[in-house]
Amino acid sequence: MRKHNPDNELAKRNYLDFLRDAGGRSEATLDMVAAAIHRFEEFNRYRSFKSFRREQAISFKAHLAQQKSGATGRPLSKATLYSTLRSLRAFFEWLAREPGYRKALVYSDAQYFNVTENDARVATASRTRPAPTLDQVRRMVEALPAATPLERRDRALVATVMLTGARAAAVASLRLKHLDLTRRALIQDAREVKTKRAKTFTAFFYPVGEPFEDIVRAWLDEHGHKHDFGPDDPLFPAARTTISADGQFDAQGFERRLLASSSPIREAFRRACSAAGLPYYNPHSLRQTLVRLGYDLDLTARELKAWSQGFGHTSPLTTLVSYGALGEHEQAAVMAGLAHRSKASPDIRAALATLQAAFVGDT
Repeated sequence: MRKHNPDNELAKRNYLDFLRDAGGRSEATLDMVAAAIHRFEEFNRYRSFKSFRREQAISFKAHLAQQKSGATGRPLSKATLYSTLRSLRAFFEWLAREPGYRKALVYSDAQYFNVTENDARVATASRTRPAPTLDQVRRMVEALPAATPLERRDRALVATVMLTGARAAAVASLRLKHLDLTRRALIQDAREVKTKRAKTFTAFFYPVGEPFEDIVRAWLDEHGHKHDFGPDDPLFPAARTTISADGQFDAQGFERRLLASSSPIREAFRRACSAAGLPYYNPHSLRQTLVRLGYDLDLTARELKAWSQGFGHTSPLTTLVSYGALGEHEQAAVMAGLAHRSKASPDIRAALATLQAAFVGDT
């Protein structure tokens, strides 16, 4: 059975090069787009892209809706359907403008790679994700053992995320020089740190308590002096793995290299949650914890702007939309508080009438 089409391979390569070099898309995005195109090619039996017609898009949509996730065994999510079809629509719109395809393809046929408006709203809806309270994160850190250097690294790792709200990918790429304890700041230089959209910014420590800072300071002192690591060495180095006498992998000390991925960071959070008797909270959820702390502090506009910049956001609105959604119990508590405040305050109409009378009298 045919597994590829040479002409299609060239078109795909040119498109991915376009997205990378002209569109500035990340490798993760390119992988997602390539997977979507391959899924369509496989369904279409690797026919030439030049034979594309709207009927193929309609048939593929129906086929995709019947597919199941390999991980869960359940039908593909609305978000997967939406992102796959959107990637294909963008690809064929681009292809219809390219030499060799302009006469073969109808630009508007790409529009049939769509979902219903209702499905699009479901796919793109913002949903509240579980996040720990600040007290729960304290419990997580306290519950982690600290007998070995590797265990102390993991405690400092969790504490650093709590102090700075840094993303897991960024934390995995940090070097000692990026942490400035004098200024209480984490310098996320996109030339070396894997920040989202390659943004460079400084995250000053959030007011989450001295215990977190003490853990990070102790780790920096141990790591920088006892282990003889310098400014350009990893802040959280990869473990040196050896094979024990019984043939099992065993972590012994550190290597002078960065973590290969954010997986060890998620594993550290998993162990911390388990040790504290809590459900698993991923590193990213601590950003919601920090926004809730901001709510509790009743931040001014100036303070909210500083808070938002620590996340690498240009606008505070991005922070609130991304991480500020309230759970139903929080929403209910806020609304109940407003109702109580309304009952305790003077009647609004009477207050307005008094102000109006005073205004008329002054004129």
